[in-house]
Amino acid sequence: MVAKLWDDFKAGRPERVPVMFNLASRFYLLTPWLNDQGYSFQQYFEDPAVQWEVQLALKKWIRENIPQDMERGLPSEWPGLAADFQNVYEAAWLGCKVEFLEGEVPAALPRLQEDKRGLASMNIPTPLKDGLDGRAVEFYEYFEARRAQEEFAGRPVGPSSLYAVTTDGPFTTACNLRGATEMCLDLYEDPKFARELLDFVTEAIIVRVKSVLDFNKTAYPMQEWCFADDCIELVSEAQYREFILPCHQRLLSVFSKGGPNSIHICGNVQRHLPILQKELNIQNFELGFSVNLGEARKVLGPRALLTGNLHPQILREGPVSLIKEKTAEIMNSGVKEGRRFIFCEGNNVAPGTPVEHMAAAYETALARGRH
Repeated sequence: MVAKLWDDFKAGRPERVPVMFNLASRFYLLTPWLNDQGYSFQQYFEDPAVQWEVQLALKKWIRENIPQDMERGLPSEWPGLAADFQNVYEAAWLGCKVEFLEGEVPAALPRLQEDKRGLASMNIPTPLKDGLDGRAVEFYEYFEARRAQEEFAGRPVGPSSLYAVTTDGPFTTACNLRGATEMCLDLYEDPKFARELLDFVTEAIIVRVKSVLDFNKTAYPMQEWCFADDCIELVSEAQYREFILPCHQRLLSVFSKGGPNSIHICGNVQRHLPILQKELNIQNFELGFSVNLGEARKVLGPRALLTGNLHPQILREGPVSLIKEKTAEIMNSGVKEGRRFIFCEGNNVAPGTPVEHMAAAYETALARGRH
């Protein structure tokens, strides 16, 4: 059933909306009833054996427990692993200290927050060698050696790779380096510095992503490239056009043949959607809970692929009646027009979310997602 649904979806004639849930390593590590070993994020960042166990255990648990339109049960081969350093990987590579907080995901401490003059002495680190990039290569070598010697749950583990073949975005990374408040103020008070920081970050992203793609033997430019930049929710349309759009265009000129391209973007970015579609030929949007999907469909048209966007807090806390109500609202919003919609949470399932809550959303989506 699932295989046919996705074949029909690719052909533009699905009978219903596909349903997926995005569960990342933070779900495993910050959900006590799943992480019975008590692994911390610091252990996860520092020990490849912990990443091996957590990533594969999570994949197995998802296949055995989560109701969604994905293959269930043990696979013939597990997808290969890659070092996972969450959303701090770029900022940490660029010299930000990583802080591990109890019960939270790791945070990058802005290195330019107190003194932005430090940018003048910053150089682009050596990709695949310095900081977390070097550690990612070490983890890759560990994964490759271990998968050659053992299976997981009676199935082989596929070839390893390096993660971060894309970017969390030049403006988001600049906010990580400078501090979000300070970066937004710089747009007004010191636009020259803001442009210099964005130029530096964009060039660093290009250098790093090229090295990762080369390591993975992935050819570029590719027809479609996917990236993110969540922090553009903090700026106006005019500021986006002036400061950030040129950075996005520069990235796509290197890594995309013209698209249609993709973006994963959280936050209230409703006002930016037409610009992203028109200026960057983005036709695939993974959207967070604060976007009105019905309005997005009206603006972007029936050919755009929209993915989202049940509020993760509602999915986690319920009650089931509210989950069903909000799922039905999304399905009835008009987003199904064109049959180019994938239902999921927006964006990422929160740790501790009960399986029964995902089942309630899935069952409602099955009932209300017919075209």
